[in-house]
Amino acid sequence: MPNSTSEIIKTEAKALGFDAARITGAAGVGAGGERLKAFLDAGHHGGMAWMADRAHWRADPTAMWPGAKSAILLGMNYGPDGDPLGVLARKDRGAISAYAQGDDYHDVVKKKLKVLGGFIHQRFGAEVKVFVDTAPVMEKPLAARAGIGWQGKHTNLVSRQFGSWLFLGSVFTTLELPADAPESDHCGNCRACLDVCPTDAFPAPYRLDARRCISYLTIEHKGPIPREFRAAMGNRIYGCDDCLAVCPWNKFAQLAREQKLQAREELKAPPLAELAALDDAGFRALFARSPVKRIGRDRFVRNVMIAVGNSGAMELIDCAKRALADPAPMVRGAAVWALSRLLPEKDFSALARQHCSESDPDVRAEWGVTP
Repeated sequence: MPNSTSEIIKTEAKALGFDAARITGAAGVGAGGERLKAFLDAGHHGGMAWMADRAHWRADPTAMWPGAKSAILLGMNYGPDGDPLGVLARKDRGAISAYAQGDDYHDVVKKKLKVLGGFIHQRFGAEVKVFVDTAPVMEKPLAARAGIGWQGKHTNLVSRQFGSWLFLGSVFTTLELPADAPESDHCGNCRACLDVCPTDAFPAPYRLDARRCISYLTIEHKGPIPREFRAAMGNRIYGCDDCLAVCPWNKFAQLAREQKLQAREELKAPPLAELAALDDAGFRALFARSPVKRIGRDRFVRNVMIAVGNSGAMELIDCAKRALADPAPMVRGAAVWALSRLLPEKDFSALARQHCSESDPDVRAEWGVTP
């Protein structure tokens, strides 16, 4: 039977379904704060202004909650049941990041964090606050300091037990708990994650330029996808698993235990033709309880149109043509680009003459018409 406060908390966390539970102090994030400053100073956060808005909280959680003494870091495995990169060869299918093929981890993890926080409050009388991804808490450097894993050269957490596939959450508390030993960096000379990146999003090991990252472009970026990255996106329509999937430590990865995090069949390799036809109601129905729903139908179908353009599949031309009448300019613009890739030049030019009155300047530019 566990007899220390820390052991009792960790045992309860494991009983709730967390695969990793470790403890560190609440103050500071070590080198993570310096990396964050360099990231922001370089403008590598792109349009994610919220990262800069509360940077002082991210660099030190006690600036957000001065009463916090300890941080309990929790990891939940979402290991996929196959190679996440296998779908990239199926050009008429969409590649959705492994983490988004099941239920939204924010909901799954936070529900369990609240139960754990309630247990700590009732058992020990301590105050608690729980966080999972959406708050200004840098969970990856805290998880490394707590010993769950280390931040690899791709900046994501790597675990010797679970490879690349851990969702992170945290419970901050007024309890003073002994800190666990940190994990050391086991990347060595390997640079597989850096070399596989389709858009060269890593200017150096342990540094990410989000503006070039396909995950950022397909999820966070709100306007038209910059032309220089479209071909490299391939059929990745929500997120990108490349740098995670090639990590050699995945040889120790395990299938997710939590049923809600396991992939739904309809999201493993959905046909682009079906995704291109989604209206708002269809989008919300297909991605109910999925993190994909947060980007909205228009951004998602924009991504689908880029994949259509990269497919080389002539049978998808009609899908792109139908999208020329889409209410969303970003979808129409992406459809124009897709047709420029799929149609012979003379056919595309003829179509452009029919649409030269397009009102949106970004879409007119895609047709080659000066806005």
